Amino acid sequence: METTAHLLNQPFVTTPLKPRPADCHKGLLGSVGIIGGAASMIGAALLAGRAALKCGAGRVYVALLADDAPTVDPQQPELMLRSPAQLFELKHLSTLVIGPGLGQSSAAIHWLQQALASGIPLVLDADALNLIAVHSVLADSLQHRTAASILTPHPAEAARLLGCNTDAVQQDRVRAALALTQRFRSIVVLKGAGSICALTELDWFINPTGNPGLSSAGMGDVLSGMIAALIAQQLSPQQAALLGVYLHGAAADQLVQQGIGPIGLTASEVMDAARQVLNGWIYPANGGGTS
Repeated sequence: METTAHLLNQPFVTTPLKPRPADCHKGLLGSVGIIGGAASMIGAALLAGRAALKCGAGRVYVALLADDAPTVDPQQPELMLRSPAQLFELKHLSTLVIGPGLGQSSAAIHWLQQALASGIPLVLDADALNLIAVHSVLADSLQHRTAASILTPHPAEAARLLGCNTDAVQQDRVRAALALTQRFRSIVVLKGAGSICALTELDWFINPTGNPGLSSAGMGDVLSGMIAALIAQQLSPQQAALLGVYLHGAAADQLVQQGIGPIGLTASEVMDAARQVLNGWIYPANGGGTS
């Protein structure tokens, strides 16, 4: 069978967006859970949580694995910090992100298994992908999920999942993304220049936005939080993945156009720019950003 290729563009990815109703409240905008933040990697989970909040999720809970985890994020006190056990007690979560700063401890494996068993859309990044690559039980759980799963690997993580080397992935990025989609029955975002978004083994998109400024720490954490926020706001997982990837790159492009980066561009700057660009697409009369 032949695959179907598409180039993402702004009119297509923004089709599901609409202004909020006048009587909008946070309950209508969904709740995102983030699981990660092991010792020395708390920042990764906080970045994902902040990005989810700034891209419109009604409520964001961040479950941190570190023993000395903070109980509040001073920079973003709107985030609700929890333990993983407390997070799984919540019944109103719209979607889960697991992986930013997760680590590969026995606790990380346990909570990843719990996340894979959940019945809500799941965004998997970083160490969640690395653990799935080496633990067949976790891979099997992913393959048999009934709710949507979105994998966001960079080329090295994709190679681990496929049991090959990074060069093989980079030599045929489309084939690698489609193989991951088929193997794990998941939506796949293979990150990198011209990120490949594979929705099924036959349907894929290439993203034209973004620049070398995105090659710095924390960018993937921000992307995962952005995608989760869009799911929480009732976009389908497919729509959220495509819009999130396009928006992430468009935000970085806008910053470079403003003279910020690409050298030294930070993930925190990208999430702030993404908020501006997203609002500009939905409320153009307000003078928001453009791609």
